[in-house]
Amino acid sequence: MGVSDIVPGVSGGTIAVLLGIYDDLIAAINGLFSKEWKRQLGFLIPLGVGAGLALYTLSHLMEWLLKTYPIPTFFAFIGLIIGVLPFLLKESEAKTNFKLGHYLLLIIGVIALILLPEAQDTGEIIRERTLGVYITLFISGFLASAAMILPGISGSFILLILGVYYTVINGLKELDFSIILIVGLGVLIGIMTMSKIIHYFLTHYRSATFALIIGLVVGSVFVIFPGIPVGMTMWLVSMLTFISGLLIAYLLGKVEY
Repeated sequence: MGVSDIVPGVSGGTIAVLLGIYDDLIAAINGLFSKEWKRQLGFLIPLGVGAGLALYTLSHLMEWLLKTYPIPTFFAFIGLIIGVLPFLLKESEAKTNFKLGHYLLLIIGVIALILLPEAQDTGEIIRERTLGVYITLFISGFLASAAMILPGISGSFILLILGVYYTVINGLKELDFSIILIVGLGVLIGIMTMSKIIHYFLTHYRSATFALIIGLVVGSVFVIFPGIPVGMTMWLVSMLTFISGLLIAYLLGKVEY
């Protein structure tokens, strides 16, 4: 999940679904203020440590891959995303549960992702440390976290749209704790808020929620599609990374089944 949250267009929520821990993740976040908070911490702390380590240690690698080999990298994530669809369809029991309204929700999810505004981040790193900058970073963290736990919507893509993606990535690389703490606080509050909303809908409108989630996952493929590879070598490498992504998703899904 940590690796995916670095990549614009790839959702940590999608990876959580792929790993079979999405329902547990939402339930654990909601259970933090219940009598079973210790048990929830036993789930969330290892998950948070793993994601945090990935964000710090792999931010350099992902930045290099996205700059040097963007097309094969995105094709690998497209393979992962497409590979999660059979698991989602099985989990939602779409064949028996989905009616016309559910398919309409699925289409709405696809269209919503396609109509997202284009990224506004120019790559410039914000060096100022004013109250306005900190408020912007906090709000960005809040909005990005809501996207992080929604399958199909990428938190890092939201940061790109808001123009702070490279500032946050640079803060992680340089261990700028002023940025890490402010964005982290926004992320924490956003996750707590959004998880309650998702938990409510998964509990009361499970099929409809899954229909929308499947639509968002499908829509994310259109968002991160980098274009058709140019040249035979790039085409072959991209197809190889795409198949690798599919294979990883299949194997993880098979373990979950």
